[in-house]
Amino acid sequence: MPIPGALWHPSPNHGPRRGGLRPELVVIHYTEMVSAEAALARLSDPAAEVSAHYLIGRDGRLWQLVEEEARAWHAGAGEWQGRGDVNSRSIGIELDNDGKSPFAAPLMDRLDALLPGILARWTIPAKGVIAHSDMAPARKIDPGPRFDWQRLARRGLALWPEAPGDAETPLQASLDALGYPDVAPDLRLAAFRLRFRPRHEGPEDATDRALAKALARQG
Repeated sequence: MPIPGALWHPSPNHGPRRGGLRPELVVIHYTEMVSAEAALARLSDPAAEVSAHYLIGRDGRLWQLVEEEARAWHAGAGEWQGRGDVNSRSIGIELDNDGKSPFAAPLMDRLDALLPGILARWTIPAKGVIAHSDMAPARKIDPGPRFDWQRLARRGLALWPEAPGDAETPLQASLDALGYPDVAPDLRLAAFRLRFRPRHEGPEDATDRALAKALARQG
């Protein structure tokens, strides 16, 4: 059954969670489509073979497409903290955004209201709320540099560095501790910056190392 306040729009694109796994992550996506209705149609199309548990429109409307107990098809190939099959271990939330525009205030307000219930129902800590780009840095960049992770962190709904850590700790060691997949170092750095230092470019620097160490310590 849908959660209170959600419009029920069931998608056929789901199945049982595998191996007795249960949600321990929430993966945030953007739709990169022209409207919520277009995204809703795709997430419900059997031929597309994609879905999510929730879709939030720019105007704040909330749809539930898959029950939380079921395995939605949103994450694809990737891993987090050395473990694959992220679909079986997560709740997927799609945000109605074209990938270029700021995230609308009603959408963010609805996300603020949705996340606490999910985290409480499944005992997921704030560090378990991740970007699609975190778990699939070789393929994905969503929810992108415009997404306000600091806003979620201020509400205890995501991880953000409280204070810089040791800049001498190797960056890759801290990214290992956080859970980033074992892909090329430049892809890991790009994914880390996309979330924690958006629009910053250039070679790895002391700020990257200090922030990553602080996050690894908090996580």
